[in-house]
Amino acid sequence: MENGTQILRSTQDPSECTKEVKSLMWVYVLVGNIVRGMGETPIMPLGISYIEDFAKSENSPLYIGFVETGAIIGPLIGLLLASFCANVYVDTGSVNTDDLTIAPTDTRWVGAWWFGFLICAGVNVLTAIPFFFLPKTLPKEGQEDNADIIKNENEEKKREEVKKEKNGITKDFLPFMKSLSCNPIYMLFILISVIQFNAFVNMISFMPKYLEQQYGKSSSDAIFLMGVYNLPPICVGYIVGGLIMKKFKITVKQAAHIGCWLSLLDYLLYFLSFLMTCENSSVVGINTSYEGIQQDLYVENNIFANCNADCNCPTKIWDPVCGNNGLSYLSACLAGCETSLGAGINMVFQNCSCIQTSGNSSAVLGLCDKGPDCYMMLQYFLILSATSSFIYSLAAIPGYMVLLRCIKSEEKSLGVGLHTFCTRVFAGIPAPIYFGVLMDSTCLHWGTLKCGESGACRIYDSATFRYIYLGLPAALRGSSFIPGLIILILLRKCHLPGKNVSSGTELIETKVKGKENECKDIYQKSMILNDDELKTKL
Repeated sequence: MENGTQILRSTQDPSECTKEVKSLMWVYVLVGNIVRGMGETPIMPLGISYIEDFAKSENSPLYIGFVETGAIIGPLIGLLLASFCANVYVDTGSVNTDDLTIAPTDTRWVGAWWFGFLICAGVNVLTAIPFFFLPKTLPKEGQEDNADIIKNENEEKKREEVKKEKNGITKDFLPFMKSLSCNPIYMLFILISVIQFNAFVNMISFMPKYLEQQYGKSSSDAIFLMGVYNLPPICVGYIVGGLIMKKFKITVKQAAHIGCWLSLLDYLLYFLSFLMTCENSSVVGINTSYEGIQQDLYVENNIFANCNADCNCPTKIWDPVCGNNGLSYLSACLAGCETSLGAGINMVFQNCSCIQTSGNSSAVLGLCDKGPDCYMMLQYFLILSATSSFIYSLAAIPGYMVLLRCIKSEEKSLGVGLHTFCTRVFAGIPAPIYFGVLMDSTCLHWGTLKCGESGACRIYDSATFRYIYLGLPAALRGSSFIPGLIILILLRKCHLPGKNVSSGTELIETKVKGKENECKDIYQKSMILNDDELKTKL
């Protein structure tokens, strides 16, 4: 046809299908991530314990806030890098990107994920160098000029090292584990962390997918928005939380209350996100009829109509086009289009018999935009997400100080390490798996590989997707307040015998008589975080 090309409407012959040999390159990626995790994991628990051992008690919350902030700045830069890589086609350099018929907003688009690995690998090597220059031990902050104290501390540490070499590390391991497992505040804090991490790992892992499906953003835009709107408020919250702990000399009981009630405030604000919704993309043959009427259920027989019955269109191919009637179609063939103009992502299809308009019916590649109302809902959602991130991070440092001050100083490294281990094993690993299965249950149309095998999901039921994405974390976070309230009750019932307090960093074992198993064997930090103020009182 003049000024155009005929649309191909036949399916691929199955006899011509040749299965590709599956690559084992994913094994290298898996091993690389395991090795990277082995190197990165000890930094936080051992680093925080290092700060607690050598910093003043009133300064350690601020220092830990800076460390946590640094741990957020890294992902912020990483998300910006990921946004850039996701906007670059995966096979860039080996294919002519001008000939591509898909855009970054298309669900079939695969970004250059490998490029980020190369950059991060080089940066990781550079960041490892400063750790070689950290001293094995430091004088306690504020005692640098006191030679007697330094001498006594060095002698004591030498005796401890000789004792460890003589007895071995394993001799103290079991008693420390027994002591930690019998500490109700510590165990309840681990339970809270596991539940909360299950919620937040799911929210963070699938937030780009949620922004794509709910608000029609591309993967690169979703990653960029997630980093810009969420991570800077978290950084500010960590620093402000540490400053508040230092400025107002917050006690452990007060820190527990601050962490609990700020988390509750953030939890209540979270429910506003259920109101910030957009309608499903109207795709004819999936959730919309050819007359433009919304359908509740996807029926494969609804894909065809009289306008395309003779076109012999494939039903498994996902190559969406947007008609000038505002409806999307699975492919140009199913839209009844006869000719096309242009090339690449600028291709325009014309003479589309299934697109009912008063003038010339045409379609362009990709799903139709969701409109200005959906864009405003996205802005409201991002602002709410930023506010919630700030409030929750504001409570993070006080909450973390409760963890550090409820265990003995000699058990601190093991306690923080065990806390990290539990959150990774019981939240970081299983959460994306079961959450991903739930997300897949909302899929409306699966992609198809060359030989008819099932591929990735192309479009989800956005309403059900929203209820699962927002509802499951809400249920998990709500259940975490039960052990949180128990911790507040335990801290309230436990009292400190004032004459037994010797320093702001010592732990005091308190035992409250009364009901059995109530406040039993609780190790609690002295309620005063300020060394100088405590020395004055003594």
